[in-house]
Amino acid sequence: MTIAILGPTFQDLARNVNLNMSSLSEIFVGRAVGYLGGSVLGGILFDCVNHFLLLGVSLLATTLGLHLVPFCKSAVLLVVMMSVFGVSYGTMDTGGNVLILALWGDKGAPHMQALHFSFALGAFLAPLLAKLALGTTVSAENHTEPDLHPPALNQSPEAGPDPLFAAPDDLNLLWAYASVGAYTFVVSVFLFALFFKKPSKHGKSTASAQVSRRAKYHKALLCLLFMFFFFYVGAQESEAAGLNSIFWGTFAACRGLAIFFATCLQPGTMILLSNIGSLVSSLFLVLFDKNPLCLWIATSVYGASMASTFPSGISWLEQYTSINGKSAAFFVIGGALGEMAIPAVIGILQGQYPDLPVVLYTCLGSAIFTAVLFPVMYKLATWPLDLQQKENRSENQKTLPPSSGI
Repeated sequence: MTIAILGPTFQDLARNVNLNMSSLSEIFVGRAVGYLGGSVLGGILFDCVNHFLLLGVSLLATTLGLHLVPFCKSAVLLVVMMSVFGVSYGTMDTGGNVLILALWGDKGAPHMQALHFSFALGAFLAPLLAKLALGTTVSAENHTEPDLHPPALNQSPEAGPDPLFAAPDDLNLLWAYASVGAYTFVVSVFLFALFFKKPSKHGKSTASAQVSRRAKYHKALLCLLFMFFFFYVGAQESEAAGLNSIFWGTFAACRGLAIFFATCLQPGTMILLSNIGSLVSSLFLVLFDKNPLCLWIATSVYGASMASTFPSGISWLEQYTSINGKSAAFFVIGGALGEMAIPAVIGILQGQYPDLPVVLYTCLGSAIFTAVLFPVMYKLATWPLDLQQKENRSENQKTLPPSSGI
């Protein structure tokens, strides 16, 4: 919710700092840079600081920032504030994945799906909350540069510089951010309560068991998963830019259903089904891009196929090797870089080849890449384990007595 609230309130924030929307686009760059920094910082801190404490502090800082954003009257200050948001979100994104793995280990696939479903649910609820708080606003297309600068035009030469902080002209903007801030504060209180609760013996034994499990090709698996998420998240963002509503609708719905599917299906099976669905649907998008019905149906299937991939990938890797904070930060950064790089490349290519559906070709290429990459990761993850199981089986046969009957 803290991230998604920016979209529906962006026009009001621009008016609050006396700029048009195009002049305030740096706010997204600042948030993306902060997210990368927060992912790295979180990956380091989660290996040496209590998870509940760090998540609670991150949410408490987010609460403070949410209440201050409507008071920002300077564009630079607003960009800095959103960069801090990005740091907090990157820390929470990495820390949430690490926390689920620390609590449930390789048995946490349904919990991991529920965590990522909450991201989609928050993104769905935040615009509704903003609409309730802000009411009906004027369309962005109807705003011109002079409309957004009335204070500056009427300012006398003797007037002093604009204040950095001041109450917003539209108090509904304040209520929109304050309501989300109140919610994050409540969640932070629960996290602090969990921090002061004594850890159970079962949790300690689970943590010690996870440290001892490490695949032979641990670093290679992390690098491949980095590349996997780079293309997966990048393709996700580029497709969403094309048919936003139907993509995110099926995406969020299937992330909710994935919670139940994860209780009876292995993460690897879910990844395989997702890869097949993404490959087939993106192929149909390329072949029948002129057919409106096929475009909508294939986009729906594409969104449904991609819904469970990210949490399933984390749960799948945890079955073969332990994931600490630095490891989680590594592939979270891979997804974040793909989210920024692939849409940017698409924009450049679309300008050079305006007659080609570059977005659809990119989705197909990413689907092919991830479909090829997963069997390679699976082989690296299971081959040493298969060899080790055979050796252990032969050793057990040697040590068993002849009359044991086993």
